[in-house]
Amino acid sequence: MVGTEETRLVILRGNSASGKSSVAAGLRGRFGRGLALVGQDNLRRIVLRERDRPGAANIGLIDLTARYALDAGYHVVVEGILHADHYGDMLARLRADHRGPTHGYYLDVPFTETLTRHATKPIADDVDEARLRDWYRPSDLLPGGTETVIGADSALPETVDRIMRETGLAQLPAVDR
Repeated sequence: MVGTEETRLVILRGNSASGKSSVAAGLRGRFGRGLALVGQDNLRRIVLRERDRPGAANIGLIDLTARYALDAGYHVVVEGILHADHYGDMLARLRADHRGPTHGYYLDVPFTETLTRHATKPIADDVDEARLRDWYRPSDLLPGGTETVIGADSALPETVDRIMRETGLAQLPAVDR
């Protein structure tokens, strides 16, 4: 078992350019100290410089990092593309082991909107449409109905407000660390 009955675990998934990192940053900005962001891109691409593949080391590192932060009393947002076939088992174990409330969200953005959003990102020149299309998986939901789907029509502030409210983070105080 991991975390406490008070810690919140939020799993935030979706395709590239769906808004995951912006939502995670919005949650951190609204909550303050005591909310750990466990970003797939940071651990996979920056820390390990690893390709996204089944059984890759970043899967375990994401799991360990989230568990460590939960056990240290942090609320945790695990954020990334986190394809169901690569990360689903790890996320299911993390969810099952967490003592407190766990909430999953899938940001569902159509490919045409993904292209528009991607064009505004710093990596737009490095990642072309063909590669983006290769990464894109429509409705890559985890099994068991554990995720709330949020569509592209939900604006960033609205999405952050919703997740803050539904997870109970809006009613909890930031932690002075």
